[in-house]
Amino acid sequence: MNNSLKLLIEEPVYEYDVLHEEKNTKEASTMYIQGPYLMAEQKNKNGRIYTLNEMVPEVNRYIDEMVTQNRSLGELNHPASVEVDPERSCHMITELKQDNNIYIGKSKILSNPMGQLVRSLIMDGVRLGISSRALGKLTPGMAGTHQVQGFHLICTDVVHDPSVNEGKNGTQAFVNGILESKDWILQNDGTICEAYDQFQSSLDSMPKNGLLREEQIKNAVLQLINTLKNS
Repeated sequence: MNNSLKLLIEEPVYEYDVLHEEKNTKEASTMYIQGPYLMAEQKNKNGRIYTLNEMVPEVNRYIDEMVTQNRSLGELNHPASVEVDPERSCHMITELKQDNNIYIGKSKILSNPMGQLVRSLIMDGVRLGISSRALGKLTPGMAGTHQVQGFHLICTDVVHDPSVNEGKNGTQAFVNGILESKDWILQNDGTICEAYDQFQSSLDSMPKNGLLREEQIKNAVLQLINTLKNS
């Protein structure tokens, strides 16, 4: 079974509310942003369709493992990585609530340097968006759409530039081209690695010599080729 996944990002959502929570006159107010973070059962601007059957259990997992544990960080702009860098984090999701086929999120803007930068940009009227970062397989559907399978939510990021920009041919997605050029493996223990990293790891754990090593190397190479070919 091919478990190779692509790193997917979506068109930013700009329709969100900015909320301020006043503490006292000696402390600055806490800023929150709130709006639609995820959408299922409907083609989005990237032509992708997420099903509720996959989104609901995955968002529930994310809420249990990340939101309730105060670990649901997001960065300023999308990195080409499946890791969330705390030094570049700017917000933390505090709520994710389902409203039919949409999940409404609420995030606290952090007091660290990146959070302060986001706060300043919002206060100065800069148009920022909220964009999801996730793993998944793309299966071609009707009318140029793709259905996302194996959905694994990593985070939502605050972004400035749209995630999809037209290239010379009018269809090239610049950021998607970077992020979706790599294959990733979601392992049984929940950790994520690049397909080649898993291949290298399997080589390191093989016997040092003998026919068994040759057979295992052959199988590992075939598995890597099959993963890349079918992704």
